[in-house]
Amino acid sequence: MHTEIKSKHWWNEMAEFDAVVLGAGHNGLAAAVHLAAKGWTVAVVEAKASAGGAVKTQELIEPGFRHDLAAMNLSMFAGSAFHQTYAQELAAHGLKFVPASKCFASVFPDGTHLGIGTDRSINKAAIAALSEKDAESFAAMSDDFGAKAPHLFGLLGAPMPSFQSAKTVWKAWRAGGIPLLTDLLRLLLSSPRGFLDRHFDNEKLKVTMATWGLHLDFPPDASGGALFPYLETMADQAFGMVIGEGGADTIIKAMVSLLQSKGGEVFLNSPATSLDVFSGTKKIVTLADGRRLTAKRAIISNIHPQLLFGGMVKNTPLPPKFAEGIKSYRSGPGAMMIHLTLDGLPDWTASPDLKSYAYVHIAPTLSMMTKVYDEAISGLLPQEPALVVGQPTALDPTRAPDGKHVLWVQVRVLPAEIKGDAAGEIAAGDWASVKDAYAERVISIIENYAPGFRSKIRGKSVWSPLDLQAENPNLIGGDSLSGSHHLDQNFLFRPVAGYSRYKSPIDGLYMCGAATWPGAGTGAGSGFMLAKMLAG
Repeated sequence: MHTEIKSKHWWNEMAEFDAVVLGAGHNGLAAAVHLAAKGWTVAVVEAKASAGGAVKTQELIEPGFRHDLAAMNLSMFAGSAFHQTYAQELAAHGLKFVPASKCFASVFPDGTHLGIGTDRSINKAAIAALSEKDAESFAAMSDDFGAKAPHLFGLLGAPMPSFQSAKTVWKAWRAGGIPLLTDLLRLLLSSPRGFLDRHFDNEKLKVTMATWGLHLDFPPDASGGALFPYLETMADQAFGMVIGEGGADTIIKAMVSLLQSKGGEVFLNSPATSLDVFSGTKKIVTLADGRRLTAKRAIISNIHPQLLFGGMVKNTPLPPKFAEGIKSYRSGPGAMMIHLTLDGLPDWTASPDLKSYAYVHIAPTLSMMTKVYDEAISGLLPQEPALVVGQPTALDPTRAPDGKHVLWVQVRVLPAEIKGDAAGEIAAGDWASVKDAYAERVISIIENYAPGFRSKIRGKSVWSPLDLQAENPNLIGGDSLSGSHHLDQNFLFRPVAGYSRYKSPIDGLYMCGAATWPGAGTGAGSGFMLAKMLAG
């Protein structure tokens, strides 16, 4: 990747591009690729030494063991409109996926589990062992998914609001009339518990689906939280899950290579310190070392709006309502990442079959999910956090030496600032002083479900919420979502009401990334939609 500008005589004149993109996360890169494909000259500036944002893969502990630092699941990217458009070119630039037919499972204290994979008959039989009635309801929901999915994915893939989103609603009305529209609206507004209680009786099935809500910031009773558990469960069954061969950064390396092949440039170790937007078309990005880039058409920010408008934008006043909306934009709870090198995968008590799943969730009851969320937002270290245990080497052995493994453990949800410990065992302090003790609590929880697990650990790397923020400043307080997805900050209200279509109040300055519609995840939706709006 280029780290300095070759095309201009640097100190005699400013380097000039049609668009300058701030931040080399996957949304910024998606925007840059599409603009370059449409003939725009594009520069991407990145503060860090490597591109990727929250999609990075590194050898954190031992040589030959590759860990996805944050994002692991690439299903949203694989199914995205951006990937569908550029799939062949991305593959030619090295993009490779590894499919998972056994997608996710939940384990329970009684030594049982429930898993969801791509074999509908196996899923139905597993649910029938818990409840015949629920097995039939799940099968009916699966059958109905084919009717609902095009409209839901169409809405998620359209700017908000737009003619395209209105057309999606019109198509839903044409397909199913008021009953279908009512069903879709109810799903979008429901809490996980409310939605699951309407369809199922068995607690274990509800828990297995509801855990996906905590991947965002939805405890069981938060309105608007039903959509992700529904979509993830149904889509995983229908299409499976994918991770990146060799690491999640396969998408980043492919996008950077594709961008450069189209004439785009990527500048690493190049933090932007200020944006000056003057009258007419003059827009200037100044870098920390004094270099300046002129954007003739657009500056696209793929950084958190509070960072962008918290002092970086110069010479331009903001409308009071927008400024207040950005100031009050609310982060979700934090997360911790624990990366482990192992001599073997966990020996799950519930079943040896669990070793072949991409994800194993440890969040055994709906009441526990409610409790952990309440503790975290109250500033307490949860007594029993929800755990997402990723087993990438179960699918992709290239990530570790022969016979060895890596484990990806996401701890959800946690406070950014610690006021105490709900268990009364860890003295309150900053994250630097307590993270190792809290990681031991997490490892003990896994040990309870997989005896002997601790003895398999070769090494560990613990990333507290503030460590994650230091690595990626967009993750304020360790919030991997770049802002809560509750209804008051979603759809038309992300990031601020009246500015959900990516254009800021400043002419020529646009926003994309997880803090904009359709939010977090690896789908590259905001970057691609913005680029299409700018260049067709």
